[in-house]
Amino acid sequence: MGIINEIMDQRINTKKLSSFIIPSPLEAKKSRDQCTQEGVIAGTKAAAVTGVVTAIPTLLACRVNPWAKANLNYTAQALIISAASIAAYFITADKTILECARRNAEYKKP
Repeated sequence: MGIINEIMDQRINTKKLSSFIIPSPLEAKKSRDQCTQEGVIAGTKAAAVTGVVTAIPTLLACRVNPWAKANLNYTAQALIISAASIAAYFITADKTILECARRNAEYKKP
């Protein structure tokens, strides 16, 4: 018991105990919420850009290309545009959330 008490006294005296800071659960929840919000914002931006970038060639092809004019009705055009937008949203949101989680998981020495 004497050795353990000496070690604890030495740690308290040299203030090495402060290097073992454990974040509270509220801080972890805040960082998760922040990462989720960043992911939603980035995904929405990517979906909007992809929707516009996909809509222009799809609609032009359906007006100019005879095959597309004959075979792609309004539902098919909407599915092409929405599938690209949905994929861009989820891919971008996932990458953003993972990047934010990695950034928050790094060990930060006080």
